[in-house]
Amino acid sequence: MKKKWFLGTVAATMMLSACTTGTSNDNEPNENEGTEENETGDKVLIVNNGAEPVSLDPQIAFETVSSAPLNNIMEGLMRLNADHQPEEAVAERYEVSEDGLTYTFYLRENANWSNGDPVTAEDFEYAWKRLVNPDTGSPAAFLANLIDGANEFYEGEGSEDDVMVTAVDEKTLEVVLNSPQQYFLNLVTNPSFFPVHKATVEENDAWHQEADTYISNGPFELTGWDHNTELRMTRNEEYWDADSVALDGATWLMVEDQNTAYSLFEQGGLHSTTPPADLAEELIASGEVDLYDQAGTYFYRFLTTEEPFQNKKIRQAFAKSVDRQTIVDSVIRQNQNVANGFVSYGFPEPSGEDFREVGGDLFAYDVEEAQQLLAEGMEEEGYDELPSITISYSSGPPEHERIAESLQQMYAENLEVDVDLEVVEASVFLDRQRGLEMQMSRSSFVADYADPINFLESFVTDSSMNRTAWSNEEYDQLIADSKAEGDEERRFELMHEAEALVLEEMPFFPLYFYNQPVLENEAVSGIVRHPVGYTELKWADLNE
Repeated sequence: MKKKWFLGTVAATMMLSACTTGTSNDNEPNENEGTEENETGDKVLIVNNGAEPVSLDPQIAFETVSSAPLNNIMEGLMRLNADHQPEEAVAERYEVSEDGLTYTFYLRENANWSNGDPVTAEDFEYAWKRLVNPDTGSPAAFLANLIDGANEFYEGEGSEDDVMVTAVDEKTLEVVLNSPQQYFLNLVTNPSFFPVHKATVEENDAWHQEADTYISNGPFELTGWDHNTELRMTRNEEYWDADSVALDGATWLMVEDQNTAYSLFEQGGLHSTTPPADLAEELIASGEVDLYDQAGTYFYRFLTTEEPFQNKKIRQAFAKSVDRQTIVDSVIRQNQNVANGFVSYGFPEPSGEDFREVGGDLFAYDVEEAQQLLAEGMEEEGYDELPSITISYSSGPPEHERIAESLQQMYAENLEVDVDLEVVEASVFLDRQRGLEMQMSRSSFVADYADPINFLESFVTDSSMNRTAWSNEEYDQLIADSKAEGDEERRFELMHEAEALVLEEMPFFPLYFYNQPVLENEAVSGIVRHPVGYTELKWADLNE
């Protein structure tokens, strides 16, 4: 097995990257699978998106099934390169003021939209202000809080004019930050900061819903969209770096079932996929799978306003009685790392050391301690027996159910506590979790940009990512201080203090850090699976 590690960074989200012959199951050509391109001998890579994108509007999309295609049809000022570091994209160059607060980006003269119009600084100003406009309702608006005036506008305490993003001229964009944070260039590679074609958006609210009205500026342009079936892209000849794009096109299928995708792979219909959970261990052991690290954490949340999890010691007991190594080794079986903290591996400190290694193990599996904590917590609350407890998990991948069942068994054996299990349809699970309707529920976090603060800011009071009702003034202040700190060494110290505090309070407990197992045919080369969850086809090639 060739195991690939990205030193000093982190790897990608679980994403199926694939190539197929473009024929249906009865071996007759399927017009919906781009067979015309294949018949002409063009290089058309077929990747599996797994599901229909929620939206291809950059300021609305904020999940993998939307962000991955977006990253290939759109492009921001900066783009993550093959080494997962931000480099100039639509911006040909940039300047940073001496105080680190003002960024001036100079856009490329040959950066055009797919309809031939030039990409302008006004397109960026319009898009970024649209991101934080409360009327837009973007779930990613918080990402722009580093921009001076952005959060105030979103919260209704300021105006759009107060958002310090300014088109100085057609090809010059100036951005003023409220804190000199070096991760800003990483941040703006996120699809939420992609531009939009202002004239198109103002003319047609539904511009992003169909291929024939979609205007893009990335390596590929959207040329077909059969909803819930596939997206089709072709190389964007208006793209400023079109000569670097080897593929003639790409088709993104929406095959939800991993076993179906694996069957296609086995039959030669896909060049790359993720192995089904049931076969992952066997395929990894056989050396057929490459494993990539991933910037993400699988964890469980407690609702801290509902009994019995209002008590910190009871939360700690439920966390410390879980044998996470057994879950990784016997339930998931894909060589993940046990998570003894919330921030995953792969984020370098100013010293060059890894944040996770510096932070160390913040809690451990300890049944005896867990039993003692449970007894103390019950005494504090006056419980003779615990109130009923329900663990909720979402439908979908079978590992969710298996992990929940393992927790149920461990609580019965280690704490002598019986818990109920509840499976919730994936389509409503997130809404219920956000609505604080679930006592204890599974969750996951995959980084939006390459900095530990992205993990840790999730648990500040009133964050849309919190979903535990936990609130701690000291924690909120540590996060605020870290965001305002210009000295990198001190900033990392503050983040370590915050992580240690939240793991002591335990409004959630992590189980393991994600990785990505990939099966890939040797005909495919150059697919880059980025640290923060995007599958990059700009440098991909297909040689059959």
